[in-house]
Formats: sequence, structure tokens, C-alpha cells
Amino acid sequence: MTKLTYQDLTTSTLTQLISRKESFEVIGLSGKLLEAARLVENKIEVSGLKCRVYTLHRAALIGASFAGGITGALGVLSATGIAMHNLMTFNPDYEIQKDPIDNRIVVEYKKKKK
Repeated sequence: MTKLTYQDLTTSTLTQLISRKESFEVIGLSGKLLEAARLVENKIEVSGLKCRVYTLHRAALIGASFAGGITGALGVLSATGIAMHNLMTFNPDYEIQKDPIDNRIVVEYKKKKK
């Protein structure tokens, strides 16, 4: 998988990867994770493709919050929000996985190349 840095996102490399429908990873994003995800998302959508953006490991975090009380209620609301988001971004061309633990995003092409 091709690895890019934040600085690479402003070059033609990003456009080329998306036009070729390739998967790639953007690494070393300390402090720029959200901004990088937005840049990639915008570039994908400008190309006429659909994408889904989510945070890696979010399901595990929500599962841990189903303890009860206010925390449990927030967990239920979060799970509902995720389900609605998945329906709204049904059958995306790309998935953008934000990984705050490793300061990276993984951009994966999900459909079969023609």
C-alpha cells in the first residue's frame, strides 16, 4: 500500500491515486488527523466518488460504554448515530479510516476495479 505524508496531500500524487482507484495510507499525522481526513474526503468527492469516514476501533469504544446510566445512554446514542451514518453512506467507493492511536488515516478503495 502506498504511504503518503500530510505534505503529499497537496501534490498531484493524491489525485493520481484516487483516479486510479488505489488504496493508500497517510502517516505521521500528529495533530493533523482530522484536517488530513477532510482533505482526502473532499478530493474523493470532487472526483465524483462517494466515501465513508469513520474512526478505527469506534465499535469497541462504544461497546465499552453500554454499562448503564448516562454512559449507557450515550453509548446507545453513539451506536444509533453510527448506524445512520452507515446508511447515509451506503456502498461507498472509498472508506477513510481515521486511526488516532497510530496518527494515520487508511484510505481503502472498496469496489472492484473495472
